[in-house]
Order: sequence, then C-alpha cells, then structure tokens
Amino acid sequence: MSEVGDQHQPDFIDQALGSLDRVLDVFHDRVLRPLLLVGRIAAYSLIIVLASFVLIIALIVGLLRLLDVYLFAGHVWISYLLIGGASLAVGLIIWRRRNPVSLRKP
Repeated sequence: MSEVGDQHQPDFIDQALGSLDRVLDVFHDRVLRPLLLVGRIAAYSLIIVLASFVLIIALIVGLLRLLDVYLFAGHVWISYLLIGGASLAVGLIIWRRRNPVSLRKP
C-alpha cells in the first residue's frame, strides 16, 4: 500500500508545480512583459531626448564660436544676431504648425 502512495505523491507534486509554472508563465507574458517594455521605452526615449538636447546645445555653441572667430572676428553681436534670428525662425515655424486648443478633437 505504501508503494501506491509513494507513486502517487510525485505525480501530485509534478502537477502542482506544472500548474504553478503555467500560471507564472501567463502572468509574465500578460503583465510583466508589457511593463518591462513600457519601462524600456520610457528609459530609452529619455536618454535619446537628453542626448539630443546636449547635441543641439553643443552644435549651437560650436556654431557661435565658429562665426565669432572666422566670419565676424571682433563683432560677436553679429554672431548672436544670426543665432538668435535662426532660433526665432525655428520657433515661429514650430508655432505655426501647432494645433490650437479649440480645434483639437477630444
């Protein structure tokens, strides 16, 4: 009688662990994987945005120094005027492309 009980015990444990494994797999696939994906997207997008800000600022500083040294030596105000005008033009283009609040769809 004890041999029958000993053979039944591992089957019950195997079934219990198998069902627990399936439940954890479903939980991982439906809950954890999307959360990890959203976290990765947020982290990588933040890194890309910050790196692009640093790159844009470095390019503007480099352009300002290039204009000041080679084109308008001694007249730094002309370099500032050109950079400011270019920034204003970009800002106006972005402003024209925006959607007013009253025209947005809810």
